[in-house]
Amino acid sequence: MGYGNYSQEAHQALIASRANRPHTEVFRQSSCHALMDPKGLKVRESRDSAEHPDSLGIVFALDVTGSMGDIPKLLAKKELPTFMKLLEECAVPDPQVLFMAVGDAMSDRASLQVGQFETTAELMDQWLTWCFLEGGGGGNHHESYDLAFYTLAQHTDLDCWAKRRKRGYLFMTGDELPYPAISRHQIEGIFGEKLDEDLPLEEVVAAAAETYNLFFLIPDLRRGKSCEPRWREVLGDHVICMESYEDTCAVAAAIVGLTEKRLPDLDALAKALHGQGWHRDRIAAVIRALRPYADLLGVASLNQPHMQSTTGASRTSWWKQLFS
Repeated sequence: MGYGNYSQEAHQALIASRANRPHTEVFRQSSCHALMDPKGLKVRESRDSAEHPDSLGIVFALDVTGSMGDIPKLLAKKELPTFMKLLEECAVPDPQVLFMAVGDAMSDRASLQVGQFETTAELMDQWLTWCFLEGGGGGNHHESYDLAFYTLAQHTDLDCWAKRRKRGYLFMTGDELPYPAISRHQIEGIFGEKLDEDLPLEEVVAAAAETYNLFFLIPDLRRGKSCEPRWREVLGDHVICMESYEDTCAVAAAIVGLTEKRLPDLDALAKALHGQGWHRDRIAAVIRALRPYADLLGVASLNQPHMQSTTGASRTSWWKQLFS
């Protein structure tokens, strides 16, 4: 999949048409959409084409349990064009986006939903809004994030990897712990596939990491206290604890830009966000969330202080320097 051309104007118009509508009129599914049901799933493909010769597969695996439903609503009613515009400004060629929805296989009716890789605004939006926001979760402080890793490893095929040895990207949103292993019984029930034994989480993650850069995005600092330590054991500095779920799209796009070396440093990101009209405090929050990963890449700004606070002389001097 992934044919057609993306239009920022068409995407903005689509978002504007529903900005004031209740989310129940945007996400209308009352069960898993038949085309997103993983039972019998073969493969989801991100392919090069004459229109898109340098495709890059990008997956959003959205936790749609009760505490996390705000992020898909935000993407559908406001922020997804922000993600695409930042990729465009970073000159990231030919992004193709797939949406998955993740719940809890221990309690939910639709613990996994899987879309297709798409390029056009209309088709990205279609798969996003076809997600069933079940709002469940088992109350046991775990969700079935392992199912998304398994899907990437076993049921996706990326030309960016097959042809250029360039990994795709997974951005998983969540605020709970992963299960320690993926159950062979759940795999049989959800995919219709038989495994000889349960698979440890680390094994499933390692398989997905062969072809994807894996990131776990935590919506805010409060929720990060309970789940961030465990996720750092699993993914290291690819765990990003944001200060607000509203920064999800900017953080994800920035990670692609920094990793692909399309953004030279965090100053360049701040200038790009400033050019889109972002308030300085929101820009500062994005920068703080990304600093550990930027440090890992060696692309943190040489001029920017750590910005532990959004007030005070250190911030003032840096913003004067940046936006003068």
